[in-house]
Parts: sequence; structure tokens; C-alpha cells
Amino acid sequence: MRLFVAIDLDQSARELIGQTQHRLAEMLEAGRSLKWVDPAHMHLTLAFLGEVAEPAVPPIVKALSVSLEARPFRAVFRGFGVFPPRGAPRVLWLGVADGASDVISTQQAVAGRLAEAGATLERRPFHPHLTLGRWRTSRPDAANHLLSAGPSTAIATISVDHVTLYRSQLTPAGPVHTSLARATLT
Repeated sequence: MRLFVAIDLDQSARELIGQTQHRLAEMLEAGRSLKWVDPAHMHLTLAFLGEVAEPAVPPIVKALSVSLEARPFRAVFRGFGVFPPRGAPRVLWLGVADGASDVISTQQAVAGRLAEAGATLERRPFHPHLTLGRWRTSRPDAANHLLSAGPSTAIATISVDHVTLYRSQLTPAGPVHTSLARATLT
């Protein structure tokens, strides 16, 4: 079973981010080589577990069905970047400006819970972001225009009071995310 833990976006944030994607696609020549993420599927991933064997799932669900000791907060999305930061970019992302330290603290609390439940976590450093699109093909300078001309104002703000454990099923029509557990921030 493919699992991840995420902060959910509200409908208003999804709409504002979708509008931003549309403006970026019009602004960028590279917009045609980007495969844009559907705002309906967007979430701020805190932990990607990948494929988890069925017997390992119940302890993970149990761990994320209990409140987390992390205070609710607001997160503001602003600023663009790419992965990898050098060379030909593969991912275009929207950053978390205000509230980034709260997102990181929440991610650390989630990671601790998951480790206690026996889950295997990614080792790379956590960088709070929303994936906006992925390049099918790109050149090292593909994002230069965007990074220099993209809006620097806040794009969307969300209130965060819980995190959700999702099962992700990949289908030809796109991913289907099913909520398995929810941990409230207290």
C-alpha cells in the first residue's frame, strides 16, 4: 500500500494556486514542457512512505490517529524554486514563507511518530514546498525567466490544525488519495 502524510489545502488555496499555475503557463515558454499538478491533488507532503507492506499499516494508522503535540498555525505560500537547484530542473515548486518553521516542527513530530511505528522514512532533508509541475524535458536555463519574473507576493494562506495519513493509488486518470487517519494538532 502506497502511503504518505500531508497537510491538506482548503478549496480557496487550491483555486488561488491553480490561477497562479495558469498565469505561469502563459508567462513561460517552458510552460508547454511542464506537466502541471492538478490543484485538486495538491497537498504539502510531510512524509512519503512509499509502498508499505499490509502488516505494517495498522501501527502507522494507529500512530497517526492520536493528536500531535504541535500547535495549530498558518502557512503562507510564496516564492518559487526548482529541484534540483543546479542543472536542468525537473520540479517546479511553490515555497512556504510564513509558517515554514511550524511546518518543519510538525514534520519532525510526524517523523518521530512514524519511526516509533516502525516506518522507514526518507533520509534527505525536508524542504516544505508544494509541487506545481514537473518538466518532461528541460535545459539548465529553463527556470531562469520564472525565478526572476515570478510573483513575490503571497499566493495563498492556509490554517493548519491537523495532518492526514493517505493511501495513494495511481490510476490512468490520476492519483486517488484515500484518508486513513488524521492527527489533530494540539
